[in-house]
Amino acid sequence: MRCRKLGLFGTKRTRRRIRDDSLIVLDRVSKSYETGAPALNGVNLRVKRGEFVFIVGDSGSGKSTLIKLLLRELTPSSGTVMVNGQDVARLRHREIPKYRRNLGIVFQDFRLLKDRNVYENVAFAQRIVQVPAREIRRNVPSILATVGLAGKYKAKPKQLSGGEQQRVALARALINKPPILLADEPTGNLDPKNSWEIMKLLEKINEGGTTILVVTHNREIVNEMQKRVVTMKKGVIVSDEEKGGYIDEN
Repeated sequence: MRCRKLGLFGTKRTRRRIRDDSLIVLDRVSKSYETGAPALNGVNLRVKRGEFVFIVGDSGSGKSTLIKLLLRELTPSSGTVMVNGQDVARLRHREIPKYRRNLGIVFQDFRLLKDRNVYENVAFAQRIVQVPAREIRRNVPSILATVGLAGKYKAKPKQLSGGEQQRVALARALINKPPILLADEPTGNLDPKNSWEIMKLLEKINEGGTTILVVTHNREIVNEMQKRVVTMKKGVIVSDEEKGGYIDEN
């Protein structure tokens, strides 16, 4: 097992090289809320293109804040967040939607459009970026087949199991072929069987080149899959291991 060194990045020249080599870079990132409580405190993190990374830790450890910074829902109080070569905090408001097209996001609660069927839920992600109708008609069946829902395109979300709803959410996140997929507790509402099926799908997607970050509390999955594991506690990274496991930091 190889443990990555934690600590500050070095000179400006070193940081520039790291950014060129990494798809995601957090360089000494801190975030404090209006209460003054620090959510993140001097976090350094590098994620290379094509990596599969678990982000783990107890509630309040800073995992959700980290995801919100990557989504540009928040900006850091100090430090730099670089994603795909862009300084996220410097994005203008009108540039944020275009930036987010490079990110797929899957949540614990699916967030599907309940009044639309599976096909329309997935097609919606392409319509908002103005993909031609002919391409949508080709792309949606293809991605639904990839996630194992080729025969469910007419079904409404309420007619699907939890595992099937998460597959729809995954198809929607992937339809525009983002280089990065962020999965925030993607198995939190699923039984063990469906949880494993979703994780195997994520692994398959990662093998195709998509960089994946998964926030999770599922110890069994983290320990079994033996991916890179970043452990957070009270706003700092306390462990970063290749082929790691879920560790308790008391």
